[in-house]
Amino acid sequence: MTTARHIISLLKSHIDGDEDRFMSTAMQLAAHEARQGHGKLADEVKTLIDDAKAKGSSVERRRSPVPLAQPKGELGSLLTARYPTERLTDMVMPEPLETRLGRVLLEQRQQERLREHGLRPRRKLLLIGPPGAGKTLTAATLAGELKLPLLTVVLDGLITKFMGETASKLRLVFDAMANTRGVYFFDEFDAIGARRGERQDVGEIRRVLNSFLQFLEQDDSQGLVIAATNHPELLDTALFRRFDDVIEYVLPDVSLIERLLRARLGDFDTEGLGWSAVARSAVDLSHAEVIRAAEDAAKAAVLAGGRRVSADALGAAIEERRRASIGT
Repeated sequence: MTTARHIISLLKSHIDGDEDRFMSTAMQLAAHEARQGHGKLADEVKTLIDDAKAKGSSVERRRSPVPLAQPKGELGSLLTARYPTERLTDMVMPEPLETRLGRVLLEQRQQERLREHGLRPRRKLLLIGPPGAGKTLTAATLAGELKLPLLTVVLDGLITKFMGETASKLRLVFDAMANTRGVYFFDEFDAIGARRGERQDVGEIRRVLNSFLQFLEQDDSQGLVIAATNHPELLDTALFRRFDDVIEYVLPDVSLIERLLRARLGDFDTEGLGWSAVARSAVDLSHAEVIRAAEDAAKAAVLAGGRRVSADALGAAIEERRRASIGT
């Protein structure tokens, strides 16, 4: 990397509030100057880096991103923006899933290093699995970890009945990706990516899907593109190979349910609560339903004037959630 590229990378990382990339680039700059025979300058850069790490750099102190204005004009009807606060440590998930998401974060944080060697970081993800399994939370968590805005695509604004208009709006979204680094989230993705030839309006759907495939293939922006669906069987097979990772979510097993309950009720009095038995009673519920059941039991305890959550109260909340899920 030339010194000019180092300077550009330093500025970008400072603007993004990405301390890891800022420090990594600064070290690369010092090494570059040393190789050029500029030993004094290299030592000075290294000293500044060490001082910054000791005191906490200006980048580190402004880890909270600059507030992003909501998208304007026509783009305002296609995207909603927010800055999530979720972190990976807040999520309770199977170890293999945690490993895969950790790998995505590492590659994103070190993407400059990867690109220097002609490699591209994972940045196009397809999340599949049942409702409430954590797909939306994953998109928010990745945005929170990377200090990026979460820009959710509004399907009602994107998909229209007028031929060709949807593809045109889709182009606006991908143009925004090139201009604003963020996590772009396509929820209920089967509305766009359904198999060609399976709907009455096949002509328009085929055009939209073909446009999405083309835009996704051409996109080489800096952020993440995340699509999520509860119905992977509806997706066109051509989509799967366009994503860097296809991550499957499943309903939690007994062990994970117990971890979810313990994590959510950690601040309450649960002494003597039979965790394993309660967890077994929640099998076949989603992550979201398990957490809501725990919150229902906790709220009941608070409203009763205490902080004691009993096995009976938690079991009743789980059963209520089960009946509600069957009803839907």
